[in-house]
Amino acid sequence: MAHHTITIEDTGESYRCADHRSVLEGMEALGKKGIPVGCRQGGCGVCKVQILEGQYSKRVMSRAHVSAEEEASGCVLSCRIKPTSDLRLHVVGAMKKNVCRPVSEAASVSTHPT
Repeated sequence: MAHHTITIEDTGESYRCADHRSVLEGMEALGKKGIPVGCRQGGCGVCKVQILEGQYSKRVMSRAHVSAEEEASGCVLSCRIKPTSDLRLHVVGAMKKNVCRPVSEAASVSTHPT
């Protein structure tokens, strides 16, 4: 069984995660915090993260929370991925400001008062 270091950019924290556990399970097993915890089954989107560096294997994710485009760019649910190398990530789930917003949605927000 291999272990990989997971670094949470938002808090500067890192922890070791066994390759047979999800990134979220690994954090919880050590009593760490940093990634918001929700349903743990991929149904709520609370544990959404942006992988900045590293490799992982993934299970199917709900398109209600992660679009195909987001997933392709490394935006995933931490309860649905297992590390295959050290990972560096940024939290973007429902408990954080969503930085993986689709461009079309961001473009429709006006910054000028009417």
